[in-house]
Amino acid sequence: MDIRRLQLLLALSRLGSMRAVAEEHHLTTSTVSQQIAALAREAGTQLIEPEGRRVRLTPAGRRLADHAVVILAAVESARLDLDADAEPAGTVRVGGFATGIRVSLLPIVAELARRFPKVEFVVSEYEPIEAFAMLTADDLDLALTYDYNLAPASPGAMLETVPLWSIRWGLGVPSAAARDTAGDAAALSDFAGHTWIINSRNTADEDAVRTLAALSGFTPRIAHQIDSLDLVEDLIVAGFGVGLLPLERPTGAGVTVLPLRDPEVVLTAYAVTRIGRATWPPLRAVLDRLRPAPGARLPEPRWPRPQAAPDSSPEPRQPLPLPPDE
Repeated sequence: MDIRRLQLLLALSRLGSMRAVAEEHHLTTSTVSQQIAALAREAGTQLIEPEGRRVRLTPAGRRLADHAVVILAAVESARLDLDADAEPAGTVRVGGFATGIRVSLLPIVAELARRFPKVEFVVSEYEPIEAFAMLTADDLDLALTYDYNLAPASPGAMLETVPLWSIRWGLGVPSAAARDTAGDAAALSDFAGHTWIINSRNTADEDAVRTLAALSGFTPRIAHQIDSLDLVEDLIVAGFGVGLLPLERPTGAGVTVLPLRDPEVVLTAYAVTRIGRATWPPLRAVLDRLRPAPGARLPEPRWPRPQAAPDSSPEPRQPLPLPPDE
């Protein structure tokens, strides 16, 4: 079977239309249709069928698309293996959540630059769902993503994950409310009447909150969607609600993070790559530094929070004089 045709079939299974496949691969819709038809002749079975004005994969087409993931990964792995011992050289496109970049990538960049001067990085911030889509489309080489134990992610058949570290989360509440809580852990039902704050760009946060609430016998009233944890804290202090926050992250005045038990909430960070791509020498060099030691327990780092530097700024500039009245 022709590898290029398998790539088009796999893209069709992901994108759902000939037109979208044609646009992604810079072909005409007619060319895509002809190549899929040729692949069906090679396979000896029908691969697509009409669905209104669109097409969909037949059961045989879906099975072949699943095989295509493995076949294309093996071809890519073989190509890279031929040059696996070459000095790493190239640009690694990294996308991920901000804390993953701070905790996992930035601490090793300087060392990698010394050891592998021909390896460069392009870094972009994405939430997991965005990063999975870009990896699948081959617009990223490495994604730094996360999920919660109560809301596992589903990266997709074309991707493979390596866990990097984990950290427990708790319930961020106004400090005054924390003082009224019996014991040091949060009884979630005590906050059933509060408004809840969730992440604005990833559904895992909301899924975890709804699961926790369901286990405690209530439906959370979700009103605020915020990406910045600093802003989540500000809303908590201002009385806008409560929300999940990392336990190991220093909090600002007026916010207390109560531990959660039965169940705990644990965020795990991952390095995610396309299947077969991890042996590419520049990416392999990065992954070798990111991975925990085999058999070791996942590290539990402190969640970074920028601290203000000592004030060493020069004297403030004087305002420019106003022009004289006419």
